[in-house]
Amino acid sequence: MIEAAQFVEAARERGFDWYAGVPCSYLTPFINYVLQDESLHYVSAANEGDAVALIAGVALGASGAFKARRGIAMMQNSGLGNAVSPLTSLTWTFRLPQLLIVTWRGQPGVADEPQHALMGPVTPAMLDTMEIAWELFPTEADAIGPALDRATAHMDSTGRPYALVMQKGSVAPYKLTRKGLSGVRQRALNERAEVQSFAGTGERVSRHDALQRVIAHTPKESTVVLASTGFCGRELYAIDDRENQLYLVGSMGCVTPMALGLALSRPDLNVVALDGDGAALMRMGVFATLGAYGPANLTHLLLDNGAHESTGGQATVSQGVEFARIASACGYALALDGDELAVIDRLFDAKDIDGVRFARLSINTGTPDDLPRPSITPEDVRRRLQTHIGR
Repeated sequence: MIEAAQFVEAARERGFDWYAGVPCSYLTPFINYVLQDESLHYVSAANEGDAVALIAGVALGASGAFKARRGIAMMQNSGLGNAVSPLTSLTWTFRLPQLLIVTWRGQPGVADEPQHALMGPVTPAMLDTMEIAWELFPTEADAIGPALDRATAHMDSTGRPYALVMQKGSVAPYKLTRKGLSGVRQRALNERAEVQSFAGTGERVSRHDALQRVIAHTPKESTVVLASTGFCGRELYAIDDRENQLYLVGSMGCVTPMALGLALSRPDLNVVALDGDGAALMRMGVFATLGAYGPANLTHLLLDNGAHESTGGQATVSQGVEFARIASACGYALALDGDELAVIDRLFDAKDIDGVRFARLSINTGTPDDLPRPSITPEDVRRRLQTHIGR
Protein backbone atom coordinates (compact mmCIF):
# COMPACT_ATOMS: atom_id res chain seq x y z
CA MET A 1 0.00 0.00 0.00
CA ILE A 2 1.22 3.49 -0.84
CA GLU A 3 0.28 6.99 0.30
CA ALA A 4 -1.62 9.27 -2.07
CA ALA A 5 1.09 11.92 -1.77
CA GLN A 6 3.79 9.49 -2.93
CA PHE A 7 2.08 8.87 -6.26
CA VAL A 8 0.71 12.37 -6.87
CA GLU A 9 4.02 14.08 -6.13
CA ALA A 10 5.95 11.63 -8.31
CA ALA A 11 3.43 12.28 -11.08
CA ARG A 12 3.76 16.04 -10.59
CA GLU A 13 7.52 15.77 -11.12
CA ARG A 14 6.74 14.25 -14.53
CA GLY A 15 4.33 17.00 -15.57
CA PHE A 16 1.00 15.55 -14.44
CA ASP A 17 -0.98 18.41 -12.92
CA TRP A 18 -4.45 17.93 -14.47
CA TYR A 19 -6.92 15.33 -13.21
CA ALA A 20 -10.48 14.58 -14.33
CA GLY A 21 -12.78 11.73 -13.52
CA VAL A 22 -15.70 10.15 -11.77
CA PRO A 23 -15.14 8.98 -8.18
CA CYS A 24 -14.69 5.39 -7.09
CA SER A 25 -13.98 4.40 -3.49
CA TYR A 26 -10.56 3.10 -4.59
CA LEU A 27 -9.77 6.58 -5.99
CA THR A 28 -10.92 8.54 -2.95
CA PRO A 29 -7.42 9.16 -1.50
CA PHE A 30 -6.18 10.65 -4.81
CA ILE A 31 -9.18 12.85 -5.34
CA ASN A 32 -9.06 14.11 -1.76
CA TYR A 33 -5.35 14.88 -2.01
CA VAL A 34 -5.61 16.70 -5.34
CA LEU A 35 -8.65 18.72 -4.26
CA GLN A 36 -6.70 20.14 -1.33
CA ASP A 37 -3.68 21.24 -3.37
CA GLU A 38 -4.36 24.54 -5.15
CA SER A 39 -1.45 23.98 -7.53
CA LEU A 40 -3.15 20.87 -8.95
CA HIS A 41 -6.36 20.79 -10.95
CA TYR A 42 -9.24 18.33 -10.58
CA VAL A 43 -12.39 18.49 -12.73
CA SER A 44 -15.38 16.45 -11.61
CA ALA A 45 -16.80 15.04 -14.86
CA ALA A 46 -20.39 13.98 -15.47
CA ASN A 47 -19.18 10.69 -16.95
CA GLU A 48 -15.94 8.90 -17.71
CA GLY A 49 -16.02 9.65 -21.45
CA ASP A 50 -16.18 13.37 -20.69
CA ALA A 51 -13.14 12.98 -18.43
CA VAL A 52 -11.16 11.32 -21.22
CA ALA A 53 -12.19 14.01 -23.72
CA LEU A 54 -11.31 16.77 -21.26
CA ILE A 55 -7.82 15.39 -20.65
CA ALA A 56 -7.47 15.02 -24.43
CA GLY A 57 -8.03 18.79 -24.58
CA VAL A 58 -5.24 19.27 -22.03
CA ALA A 59 -2.97 17.09 -24.20
CA LEU A 60 -3.92 19.13 -27.27
CA GLY A 61 -2.76 22.28 -25.51
CA ALA A 62 0.60 20.76 -24.54
CA SER A 63 2.84 22.71 -26.88
CA GLY A 64 5.29 25.58 -26.71
CA ALA A 65 5.68 26.83 -23.14
CA PHE A 66 3.01 24.31 -22.05
CA LYS A 67 4.66 21.26 -23.63
CA ALA A 68 5.48 19.53 -20.34
CA ARG A 69 1.84 19.51 -19.18
CA ARG A 70 0.15 16.12 -18.77
CA GLY A 71 -3.21 14.88 -17.55
CA ILE A 72 -4.78 11.89 -15.83
CA ALA A 73 -8.29 10.50 -16.34
CA MET A 74 -9.57 8.43 -13.40
CA MET A 75 -12.47 6.02 -13.39
CA GLN A 76 -13.95 2.83 -12.04
CA ASN A 77 -13.60 -0.01 -14.54
CA SER A 78 -17.38 0.00 -15.04
CA GLY A 79 -16.84 3.46 -16.54
CA LEU A 80 -14.73 2.04 -19.36
CA GLY A 81 -18.03 1.52 -21.16
CA ASN A 82 -18.70 5.27 -21.07
CA ALA A 83 -15.16 5.97 -22.23
CA VAL A 84 -14.93 3.58 -25.19
CA SER A 85 -15.88 6.17 -27.83
CA PRO A 86 -13.33 8.87 -26.92
CA LEU A 87 -10.66 6.25 -26.23
CA THR A 88 -11.10 4.61 -29.64
CA SER A 89 -12.07 7.54 -31.89
CA LEU A 90 -10.51 10.58 -30.20
CA THR A 91 -7.33 9.80 -28.25
CA TRP A 92 -6.39 6.92 -30.56
CA THR A 93 -7.27 8.72 -33.79
CA PHE A 94 -5.58 12.05 -33.02
CA ARG A 95 -2.78 10.57 -30.87
CA LEU A 96 -3.58 12.56 -27.76
CA PRO A 97 -1.90 10.74 -24.86
CA GLN A 98 -3.08 10.57 -21.28
CA LEU A 99 -2.59 8.43 -18.23
CA LEU A 100 -5.61 6.38 -17.17
CA ILE A 101 -6.12 5.13 -13.64
CA VAL A 102 -8.76 2.41 -13.84
CA THR A 103 -9.92 0.71 -10.66
CA TRP A 104 -10.35 -3.06 -10.82
CA ARG A 105 -13.69 -3.73 -9.21
CA GLY A 106 -14.79 -7.35 -9.50
CA GLN A 107 -11.23 -8.60 -9.87
CA PRO A 108 -11.33 -12.41 -10.04
CA GLY A 109 -10.82 -13.87 -6.59
CA VAL A 110 -11.78 -10.63 -4.79
CA ALA A 111 -15.29 -10.43 -3.32
CA ASP A 112 -17.28 -7.50 -4.69
CA GLU A 113 -20.78 -6.32 -5.59
CA PRO A 114 -22.83 -8.20 -8.21
CA GLN A 115 -22.72 -5.35 -10.74
CA HIS A 116 -18.97 -5.94 -11.10
CA ALA A 117 -19.22 -9.67 -11.75
CA LEU A 118 -18.84 -9.33 -15.52
CA MET A 119 -16.75 -6.18 -15.89
CA GLY A 120 -14.14 -7.38 -13.41
CA PRO A 121 -12.96 -10.40 -15.40
CA VAL A 122 -13.13 -8.64 -18.78
CA THR A 123 -11.34 -5.40 -17.81
CA PRO A 124 -7.87 -6.51 -19.02
CA ALA A 125 -9.34 -7.81 -22.27
CA MET A 126 -11.18 -4.53 -22.85
CA LEU A 127 -7.95 -2.56 -22.51
CA ASP A 128 -6.13 -5.01 -24.78
CA THR A 129 -8.91 -4.82 -27.38
CA MET A 130 -8.68 -1.02 -27.42
CA GLU A 131 -4.89 -1.32 -27.82
CA ILE A 132 -4.28 0.49 -24.54
CA ALA A 133 -1.04 -0.59 -22.91
CA TRP A 134 -1.48 -1.22 -19.18
CA GLU A 135 0.01 -2.58 -16.01
CA LEU A 136 -1.06 -2.96 -12.40
CA PHE A 137 -1.01 0.17 -10.30
CA PRO A 138 2.10 0.29 -8.07
CA THR A 139 1.57 -0.73 -4.45
CA GLU A 140 5.12 -0.09 -3.21
CA ALA A 141 6.73 3.33 -2.99
CA ASP A 142 9.84 2.32 -4.94
CA ALA A 143 7.68 1.03 -7.81
CA ILE A 144 5.92 4.37 -8.45
CA GLY A 145 8.67 6.16 -10.36
CA PRO A 146 9.45 3.25 -12.70
CA ALA A 147 5.75 2.74 -13.46
CA LEU A 148 5.29 6.41 -14.30
CA ASP A 149 8.43 6.39 -16.41
CA ARG A 150 7.13 3.43 -18.42
CA ALA A 151 3.82 5.22 -18.85
CA THR A 152 5.34 8.51 -20.02
CA ALA A 153 7.79 6.76 -22.34
CA HIS A 154 4.90 4.93 -23.98
CA MET A 155 2.79 8.09 -24.21
CA ASP A 156 5.64 10.09 -25.72
CA SER A 157 6.63 7.43 -28.27
CA THR A 158 3.14 6.43 -29.42
CA GLY A 159 0.91 9.43 -28.63
CA ARG A 160 -1.58 7.05 -27.03
CA PRO A 161 -2.93 6.44 -23.52
CA TYR A 162 -1.40 4.20 -20.89
CA ALA A 163 -3.44 2.63 -18.10
CA LEU A 164 -2.66 1.74 -14.51
CA VAL A 165 -5.18 -0.79 -13.19
CA MET A 166 -5.70 -0.25 -9.47
CA GLN A 167 -6.47 -3.18 -7.20
CA LYS A 168 -8.34 -2.92 -3.90
CA GLY A 169 -6.25 -1.58 -1.02
CA SER A 170 -3.54 -0.04 -3.21
CA VAL A 171 -3.64 3.42 -1.58
CA ALA A 172 -3.96 4.39 2.08
CA PRO A 173 -6.91 6.62 3.07
CA TYR A 174 -6.52 10.39 2.87
CA LYS A 175 -9.04 12.55 4.68
CA LEU A 176 -10.91 15.34 2.89
CA THR A 177 -10.81 18.46 5.07
CA ARG A 178 -12.21 21.05 2.66
CA LYS A 179 -15.73 21.39 1.33
CA GLY A 180 -16.73 21.86 -2.28
CA LEU A 181 -14.76 21.50 -5.48
CA SER A 182 -11.66 23.40 -6.48
CA GLY A 183 -11.99 25.57 -9.57
CA VAL A 184 -15.78 25.91 -9.59
CA ARG A 185 -16.81 29.50 -10.22
CA GLN A 186 -18.96 31.12 -7.53
CA ARG A 187 -21.10 32.75 -10.21
CA ALA A 188 -22.12 29.31 -11.41
CA LEU A 189 -23.29 28.48 -7.91
CA ASN A 190 -25.10 31.72 -7.13
CA GLU A 191 -26.32 33.41 -10.32
CA ARG A 192 -28.17 32.53 -13.49
CA ALA A 193 -27.78 34.38 -16.77
CA GLU A 194 -30.97 35.66 -18.32
CA VAL A 195 -31.63 34.02 -21.68
CA GLN A 196 -31.45 36.56 -24.50
CA SER A 197 -33.55 35.69 -27.55
CA PHE A 198 -33.04 36.96 -31.09
CA ALA A 199 -36.16 36.35 -33.17
CA GLY A 200 -35.62 36.92 -36.87
CA THR A 201 -37.92 36.60 -39.87
CA GLY A 202 -38.52 32.93 -39.22
CA GLU A 203 -36.31 31.92 -42.13
CA ARG A 204 -33.39 29.98 -40.76
CA VAL A 205 -29.87 30.61 -41.96
CA SER A 206 -27.66 27.96 -43.54
CA ARG A 207 -24.80 26.20 -41.81
CA HIS A 208 -22.51 27.66 -44.47
CA ASP A 209 -23.47 31.24 -43.58
CA ALA A 210 -23.18 30.53 -39.86
CA LEU A 211 -19.70 29.05 -40.24
CA GLN A 212 -18.56 31.96 -42.38
CA ARG A 213 -19.65 34.31 -39.61
CA VAL A 214 -17.76 32.20 -37.04
CA ILE A 215 -14.60 32.40 -39.17
CA ALA A 216 -14.94 36.18 -39.27
CA HIS A 217 -14.96 36.27 -35.46
CA THR A 218 -12.11 33.80 -34.84
CA PRO A 219 -8.73 35.25 -35.86
CA LYS A 220 -5.99 32.66 -36.25
CA GLU A 221 -3.60 34.52 -33.98
CA SER A 222 -5.64 34.12 -30.80
CA THR A 223 -8.44 31.61 -31.35
CA VAL A 224 -8.81 27.85 -31.65
CA VAL A 225 -11.95 26.39 -33.21
CA LEU A 226 -12.94 22.79 -32.48
CA ALA A 227 -15.72 21.50 -34.74
CA SER A 228 -18.05 18.63 -33.92
CA THR A 229 -18.07 15.43 -35.95
CA GLY A 230 -20.18 15.17 -39.11
CA PHE A 231 -21.04 17.94 -41.55
CA CYS A 232 -20.11 20.72 -39.14
CA GLY A 233 -16.40 19.95 -39.32
CA ARG A 234 -16.51 18.97 -42.98
CA GLU A 235 -18.21 22.21 -44.05
CA LEU A 236 -15.88 24.32 -41.94
CA TYR A 237 -12.96 22.60 -43.65
CA ALA A 238 -14.49 23.21 -47.09
CA ILE A 239 -15.03 26.94 -46.45
CA ASP A 240 -11.53 27.66 -45.11
CA ASP A 241 -9.06 25.09 -43.81
CA ARG A 242 -7.13 27.16 -41.27
CA GLU A 243 -4.34 26.00 -38.98
CA ASN A 244 -6.27 27.11 -35.88
CA GLN A 245 -9.07 24.60 -36.54
CA LEU A 246 -9.57 20.95 -35.60
CA TYR A 247 -12.26 18.70 -37.05
CA LEU A 248 -13.51 15.82 -34.92
CA VAL A 249 -14.10 12.72 -37.01
CA GLY A 250 -15.68 10.60 -34.29
CA SER A 251 -16.28 10.69 -30.54
CA MET A 252 -19.70 12.28 -30.99
CA GLY A 253 -20.56 14.70 -28.21
CA CYS A 254 -16.95 15.10 -27.05
CA VAL A 255 -16.15 18.47 -28.65
CA THR A 256 -17.34 20.41 -25.60
CA PRO A 257 -15.42 18.57 -22.84
CA MET A 258 -12.37 18.59 -25.10
CA ALA A 259 -12.73 22.34 -25.58
CA LEU A 260 -13.10 22.77 -21.81
CA GLY A 261 -9.82 20.93 -21.19
CA LEU A 262 -8.03 23.08 -23.75
CA ALA A 263 -9.51 26.34 -22.45
CA LEU A 264 -8.72 25.57 -18.81
CA SER A 265 -5.14 24.51 -19.50
CA ARG A 266 -4.45 27.26 -22.04
CA PRO A 267 -5.84 30.55 -20.68
CA ASP A 268 -3.82 32.37 -23.35
CA LEU A 269 -6.18 31.08 -26.06
CA ASN A 270 -9.79 31.80 -26.95
CA VAL A 271 -11.40 28.40 -27.51
CA VAL A 272 -14.58 27.90 -29.54
CA ALA A 273 -16.58 24.65 -29.50
CA LEU A 274 -18.87 24.23 -32.53
CA ASP A 275 -21.55 21.78 -31.45
CA GLY A 276 -24.54 20.13 -33.10
CA ASP A 277 -27.93 19.27 -31.66
CA GLY A 278 -27.46 15.51 -31.97
CA ALA A 279 -24.03 15.67 -30.37
CA ALA A 280 -25.22 17.95 -27.57
CA LEU A 281 -28.14 15.64 -26.78
CA MET A 282 -25.77 12.68 -26.55
CA ARG A 283 -23.72 14.20 -23.70
CA MET A 284 -25.94 16.75 -22.01
CA GLY A 285 -24.26 16.18 -18.67
CA VAL A 286 -21.33 18.26 -19.90
CA PHE A 287 -23.52 21.39 -19.79
CA ALA A 288 -23.30 21.21 -15.99
CA THR A 289 -19.54 20.70 -16.10
CA LEU A 290 -19.01 23.64 -18.46
CA GLY A 291 -21.30 25.85 -16.40
CA ALA A 292 -19.36 25.04 -13.24
CA TYR A 293 -15.79 25.17 -14.53
CA GLY A 294 -16.03 27.00 -17.85
CA PRO A 295 -13.64 29.97 -18.08
CA ALA A 296 -14.20 33.26 -19.89
CA ASN A 297 -11.99 32.15 -22.79
CA LEU A 298 -14.46 29.38 -23.77
CA THR A 299 -17.33 29.86 -26.23
CA HIS A 300 -19.94 27.19 -26.95
CA LEU A 301 -21.98 27.60 -30.14
CA LEU A 302 -24.66 25.02 -30.92
CA LEU A 303 -25.87 24.89 -34.54
CA ASP A 304 -29.29 23.23 -34.31
CA ASN A 305 -30.90 21.93 -37.49
CA GLY A 306 -33.04 19.33 -35.73
CA ALA A 307 -31.48 16.45 -37.63
CA HIS A 308 -28.70 13.89 -37.79
CA GLU A 309 -27.94 15.23 -41.24
CA SER A 310 -24.71 13.41 -42.03
CA THR A 311 -26.42 10.03 -41.54
CA GLY A 312 -29.43 10.71 -43.73
CA GLY A 313 -31.35 13.50 -42.04
CA GLN A 314 -33.15 11.59 -39.32
CA ALA A 315 -34.83 14.01 -36.91
CA THR A 316 -33.50 14.65 -33.42
CA VAL A 317 -35.68 15.66 -30.47
CA SER A 318 -34.05 19.09 -30.27
CA GLN A 319 -37.27 20.85 -31.27
CA GLY A 320 -38.55 20.29 -27.74
CA VAL A 321 -35.32 21.24 -25.98
CA GLU A 322 -34.56 24.77 -24.79
CA PHE A 323 -30.77 24.55 -24.88
CA ALA A 324 -30.21 28.18 -23.89
CA ARG A 325 -32.33 27.77 -20.76
CA ILE A 326 -30.41 24.61 -19.92
CA ALA A 327 -27.12 26.47 -20.33
CA SER A 328 -28.39 29.26 -18.08
CA ALA A 329 -29.63 26.80 -15.47
CA CYS A 330 -26.24 25.06 -15.49
CA GLY A 331 -24.36 28.29 -14.73
CA TYR A 332 -23.19 29.58 -18.10
CA ALA A 333 -22.39 33.29 -17.90
CA LEU A 334 -24.17 34.13 -21.17
CA ALA A 335 -27.04 32.27 -22.85
CA LEU A 336 -28.38 33.30 -26.26
CA ASP A 337 -31.00 31.80 -28.54
CA GLY A 338 -32.28 32.69 -31.98
CA ASP A 339 -32.45 32.05 -35.72
CA GLU A 340 -30.50 34.97 -37.18
CA LEU A 341 -26.77 35.59 -37.59
CA ALA A 342 -26.89 38.43 -35.07
CA VAL A 343 -26.80 35.68 -32.43
CA ILE A 344 -23.23 34.86 -33.47
CA ASP A 345 -22.24 38.51 -33.49
CA ARG A 346 -23.61 39.01 -29.99
CA LEU A 347 -21.93 35.81 -28.77
CA PHE A 348 -18.47 36.94 -29.80
CA ASP A 349 -18.86 40.66 -29.18
CA ALA A 350 -20.09 40.33 -25.58
CA LYS A 351 -17.62 41.94 -23.18
CA ASP A 352 -16.78 41.38 -19.51
CA ILE A 353 -18.28 37.89 -19.38
CA ASP A 354 -17.19 36.01 -16.27
CA GLY A 355 -17.46 32.46 -17.48
CA VAL A 356 -18.33 30.35 -20.51
CA ARG A 357 -20.70 31.84 -23.07
CA PHE A 358 -23.34 29.91 -25.03
CA ALA A 359 -25.58 30.41 -28.05
CA ARG A 360 -27.99 28.15 -29.85
CA LEU A 361 -28.55 29.15 -33.46
CA SER A 362 -31.41 27.46 -35.28
CA ILE A 363 -30.25 26.65 -38.81
CA ASN A 364 -31.61 25.02 -41.94
CA THR A 365 -30.86 21.50 -43.04
CA GLY A 366 -29.06 21.21 -46.33
CA THR A 367 -25.47 20.60 -47.36
CA PRO A 368 -23.62 21.09 -50.67
CA ASP A 369 -23.71 17.94 -52.77
CA ASP A 370 -19.96 18.04 -53.35
CA LEU A 371 -18.99 18.61 -49.72
CA PRO A 372 -15.49 17.15 -49.34
CA ARG A 373 -14.02 15.21 -46.48
CA PRO A 374 -10.79 16.63 -45.06
CA SER A 375 -7.82 15.41 -47.07
CA ILE A 376 -5.54 16.18 -44.13
CA THR A 377 -5.32 13.32 -41.62
CA PRO A 378 -6.49 13.72 -38.02
CA GLU A 379 -2.90 13.36 -36.81
CA ASP A 380 -1.74 16.08 -39.18
CA VAL A 381 -4.60 18.36 -38.13
CA ARG A 382 -3.61 17.92 -34.50
CA ARG A 383 0.07 18.36 -35.21
CA ARG A 384 -0.56 21.49 -37.27
CA LEU A 385 -2.76 23.01 -34.55
CA GLN A 386 -0.22 22.26 -31.82
CA THR A 387 2.54 23.86 -33.88
CA HIS A 388 0.34 26.90 -34.42
CA ILE A 389 -0.57 27.41 -30.76
CA GLY A 390 2.98 26.56 -29.70
CA ARG A 391 4.15 29.79 -31.28
